[in-house]
Order: sequence, then structure tokens, then C-alpha cells
Amino acid sequence: MPYNSVFKDGLFAGQVVIITGGGSGIGRCTAHELSALGATVAIVGRDPDKLATVKGEIEAEGGKVSTHVCDIREEEQVCATIDAVLAVHGRIDGLVNNAGGQYRKALKDISTKGFEAVVRNNLTGGFIFMRETYNRWMEAHGGNIVNITADIWNGWPNYAHSGASRGGMLNLTESAASEWAPAGVRINAVAVGGVASSGFDTYTPEAQREILKFPPTIPMQRYGTVSEVSAAIVFLLSPGASFITGSCIRVDGGAPNARSCWIELKPHQKARAFNGFHLDSPPKLLTEGPKQA
Repeated sequence: MPYNSVFKDGLFAGQVVIITGGGSGIGRCTAHELSALGATVAIVGRDPDKLATVKGEIEAEGGKVSTHVCDIREEEQVCATIDAVLAVHGRIDGLVNNAGGQYRKALKDISTKGFEAVVRNNLTGGFIFMRETYNRWMEAHGGNIVNITADIWNGWPNYAHSGASRGGMLNLTESAASEWAPAGVRINAVAVGGVASSGFDTYTPEAQREILKFPPTIPMQRYGTVSEVSAAIVFLLSPGASFITGSCIRVDGGAPNARSCWIELKPHQKARAFNGFHLDSPPKLLTEGPKQA
């Protein structure tokens, strides 16, 4: 069966959208949904094999896709990638700044090199992609940018390097929204909470054990799905969001609203999930348990 999107067929017909981190997780899902809605997607990532797999999936369903191997932290590679997208497709209507990552470590133990690496991955790389996409195409033609951030509200213990960089991305989104509005460019963010994706399987056994403790701590009492994040991204890229810029949609199950001193969270199973991505499968962490140390 095809992707089960809540949006109408052909919504993005004739449009070209770049998706960084398009070889797995949220990026892969978003690429599938946008393609199913008529967009040509240009997926970007560091692993050519993962990109090739997603390309094959999309083409098997009649979609249009190109792959671009790029480390978003390297300015020359980003510039070359954007030029390649323009050479192949002739336009860029949307950019989804999704690539990023982090690891669990206490703040006192994070090295300067490690801190800078996460900031470059989660903030600097996204900035370079934004700036070069704007300068090379969107300043003259308009467009939409969606930046992926995280549940950073009230701090992010043991992930302070990522929290700092994601907070910077949110402020960058708000700043660019004001500066680039005269060019017809909208910039928004999606803040992702505990979403079950392939990224779960990349963490250490210690971090995985902590991840499994997450659902009871939030009002929705479950993990989110990549489809639920993709839906927010697609909405912000769509004409229905034409008066929305400099904003952020939280996709986090209400996590920041839970305060143990104010309310006792009651276990329940009434928060139904939306799984529109027909090729998605749960991470091994949720089916097989944590990795062995």
C-alpha cells in the first residue's frame, strides 16, 4: 500500500524539496510522504548505501528522487550539493534541515571537541544549508525552510551539548524568519520529543535503558512516530501554513507540560498513534530490548 498521508494528493506537485538526513528515521519518512504528495525529493546524507536504499523505495512507488552524499558540517560540500540539486532539478522550493545527532554524557565529562562536534552537526551545518539555499535560490524565488529541533524546554540533562545547539537552531529560525520574509521565504521549526525511530538503536546500552523509561513520564504515555513528525513538517511546507513563520510546532506528547509537583500522571493507553509510513518498522530497542553492554 502507498504512504497514508493526511494531506491531499498532488499537494507538492512540481516542487523540489531537499531533506538532509534523508537516509533513515524522520528524514526517510518525510521523503516518502513528500514524494507521495507529488514532490521531487533530494535526499542528503553521509551514507551512500542508506540513500540508495531510500531512493529505490521511492522510485519503486513511482516517485522522483535524487541522492546527494554530503557532510553538512563541511561548507564546500554543502555548496556543491545545493549546486548539484539546482543542476539536476532547476529549483528548490523547500529545505528540511533534519540531519543531526547527539550522545548521552554528563556535562562535566563532555570534551571541548565533543561539544563542538555536536554543535557543528546540529546547528552550524543547518545554518550553512539555510544560508546557501537562500543565497543560491530562495532570495530570488522564495521558498520554505523547516528546521528540526528537539524537546529542549527546561534543559536537557546529559545532553547539554545537543540542547544548546538545538536551542540555537530555534533562535536561528526566529531570526531568519524576520530577515528573509521580504524575499517570500518562510522558516519554521519542529521540536521533536521521544519519537521511536531507527536512531534509538544507535545509543549505548546505558542510554537505551534510559530511553525505555520515557513513556510514563509524559502525558501521552507513549513514544511518537516518525509519521507524526513528518505530518508537522509537511504542514509547515504547505500553503495552509502561509501565514506561519518564525514559529515552532512541538511534537512531543506534551512532555514539557508534565510537572511532578503539580500533577500525578496516570497510566493509560488512550493516546492512539498515527502510522502513515507503510515501510516503517519499530526500532530494535522496542522489540528486542537494550543492547548488551
